[in-house]
Amino acid sequence: MEQESMDLFTNGEKYVKGRHLVTIFHNEENFYSVMRIRVTETNDTYEEKEAVVTGYFPQIHEQEVYTFYGQFKEHPKFGRQFHARHAQKEIPQTKQGIMTYLSSGLFQGIGKKTAEMIVETLGEGAILKILDNPAVLEDVPRLTAEKAQKLHAALLEHQGLEQVMVALNQYGFGPQLSMKIYQAYQQQAIENIQKNPYQLVEDVEGIGFGRADELGAQVGIHGEHPDRLKAGILFTMEQQCMQEGHCYLEVEPLLKGVKALLEKSGKGQVAFEAIAKQLIALEEEGKVIGEEQRVFLPSLYFSEKGLVTNIGRLLEQTEYEDQFPESEFLLALGKLEERIGVQYAPSQKEAIQTALMSPVMLLTGGPGTGKTTVIKGIVELYSELHGCSLDHKSYGKDEVFPIKLAAPTGRAAKRMAESTGLPAVTIHRLLGFNGQETMEEDEGREVRGRLLIVDETSMVDTWLAHQLFKALPDDMQVVLVGDEDQLPSVGPGQVLKDLLASGVIPTVKLTDIYRQEEGSSIIEMAHEIKNGLLPSELTKQQKDRSFIACRIQQIPDVVKQVVTSAIKKGFTAKDIQVLAPMYKGPAGIDRLNEILQEIFNANPDGSRKQIDFGDVHYRIGDKVLQLVNQPEQNIFNGDIGEVVSIFFAKENTEKQDMVIVSYEGNEVTYTRQDLNQITHAFCCSIHKSQGSEFPIVILPVVKSYYRMLRRNLLYTAITRSKQFLILCGEEEAFRIGIERNDDLERKTSLKEKLLKTLVDHVLDDETGDSILLTEETITAIDPMIGMEDITPYDFL
Repeated sequence: MEQESMDLFTNGEKYVKGRHLVTIFHNEENFYSVMRIRVTETNDTYEEKEAVVTGYFPQIHEQEVYTFYGQFKEHPKFGRQFHARHAQKEIPQTKQGIMTYLSSGLFQGIGKKTAEMIVETLGEGAILKILDNPAVLEDVPRLTAEKAQKLHAALLEHQGLEQVMVALNQYGFGPQLSMKIYQAYQQQAIENIQKNPYQLVEDVEGIGFGRADELGAQVGIHGEHPDRLKAGILFTMEQQCMQEGHCYLEVEPLLKGVKALLEKSGKGQVAFEAIAKQLIALEEEGKVIGEEQRVFLPSLYFSEKGLVTNIGRLLEQTEYEDQFPESEFLLALGKLEERIGVQYAPSQKEAIQTALMSPVMLLTGGPGTGKTTVIKGIVELYSELHGCSLDHKSYGKDEVFPIKLAAPTGRAAKRMAESTGLPAVTIHRLLGFNGQETMEEDEGREVRGRLLIVDETSMVDTWLAHQLFKALPDDMQVVLVGDEDQLPSVGPGQVLKDLLASGVIPTVKLTDIYRQEEGSSIIEMAHEIKNGLLPSELTKQQKDRSFIACRIQQIPDVVKQVVTSAIKKGFTAKDIQVLAPMYKGPAGIDRLNEILQEIFNANPDGSRKQIDFGDVHYRIGDKVLQLVNQPEQNIFNGDIGEVVSIFFAKENTEKQDMVIVSYEGNEVTYTRQDLNQITHAFCCSIHKSQGSEFPIVILPVVKSYYRMLRRNLLYTAITRSKQFLILCGEEEAFRIGIERNDDLERKTSLKEKLLKTLVDHVLDDETGDSILLTEETITAIDPMIGMEDITPYDFL
């Protein structure tokens, strides 16, 4: 009967049944498993006595019999394997089978006599009865409550998971998502889904509002149900803030966005009043924060608020202003200039002096304006005036090196280290993050030292800036260095831009171009673009840059020709970086990476080692990009490395495929399940290139990129080039990009809070400026929301 119901549930799905022989591989994090079984039954055309089964299973007990549901697939290296979507452990059906199973040693305290009593009392369906209702064990003579409880718990461990997985499969979840849901909710998974499927959006990565809405319809939640509306609000806020970089959304566009989302599925109209009511409820639950007509996610609200508080805390320190007479500073500066053979310009001298005499200071400037020179001058003068050594070896084990250098990416930190001769680290590493932190975490961390210099500050988002500043002691001086005209951070906020606009922090802007003496037309072009000008000689051949006019269909061939020519001149994949703003399309990053791999690292006869991950082929020698922060391995989002080794499962004791990537000598191992953390980097996005420089940059720009084309994007791409810049595409596309500058303005309140708190000296109380969203405050919004096309005649 049990098998019949199982077959009915799977609708004739292919299965293979057998006894577990050996587990070849089991990943404890995501439960991906590879095992060999002895086949006893199958409804597929498979005649071998043994089979290899793969799938996501938290625990497979040795020598137990399972039925696996899925399909056989042909693996190019390992032959035929059964890819299981879910599995069910065989439950004994006979009295003798149940007694043997319960007394097998899997269940603590249950011996043969106790097992006999359970079967005599509950019959052949004993196990299913216990799983369904553990209270039935109260009827078993001489079975203590403690033993009954342990038996039920053990049965849930051994049998309950399979039931959950089968039920999740019924809701349409694949094995990977099913495992994530089980990890989040354990045995309450089905109950939680039936109660509020929209909670999955918050609790389980990989489940969006659309998927939860489908589940909601299955369990009878639709229309203006409060859970559906709340999920729609939070999902809209999360998407807008994380994708568009906003720290808050205004109430009116938020309500419009939520309404559009909820009605997109064609499940009926939703009233603005109903959404507003649930927005108020979310405020009361602490899941959003209202401030005037703005709505914040708590993590972003408190990040902005905390950043203001901690900047104010540092600016209160006044002992730096007169710590050195100007004559002493000028004397030390003169000695430094003589020693290193540099003549600082007036603006550079001002920057160095301001940094040494201020608790916090901003240093900005475009390419070639000497920011790196100033950073080195600050470090050297600080050491000279404070009498502290720059030699790490002169400090004892417990002594703290006084100067800290940090940047948002590993590559930017490496450039700082090379220019100063001092160690530099990522901000994440400086803070001791391990890569598992969330935006809600508020752990106490402390950065020890006396001077901190942060480069590429434009890349620092609001949350990370807050984490950094709250970790700084009161007596640490801080210098923030960046280019305000580059792209803002990937995460929410525009910290550098807001700090500059507020005017509350001493600032020096470097405007003179010193590298221009080297005849760099690239730097000249970058400054023209920064000022909103289409370079007059954009298409004219220069000694360090060129323009190749072509249409989108021609981009791949043009890039191929340019790269081939550069290789003939002795340049390598490390020297040449193709940048593009979009991933899809004939001139997108994905397509260009396929072409460039065949140029730099072809495998024409298939004889070279290669691991396939979806449609991507990884080979030894490939240039790859890290996509997520992994501080414990000292690699970060945006780091570029090279595949140096590939090991197949049969070649190592781990019995799994592995790819080894070297990041400047730091070798990191990726299993097949980890390969979603990397991608090819022969061509990468302009966002991912921030903080880096390359000898040769090839930049295709066509009107098909229209959605992404903006002045700061082109400026950032062009300033990545150190020696040669090859532009290709349509001149009109460059003009469009340069003219578009303001239509993606981020919504932040950092500047406003800085001015209110630090200039007007109006300190926030415990509740800050937040106001409770109520029916009264909600109605302050334009009452005609969504009624733009309605006239009075519509009411007649």
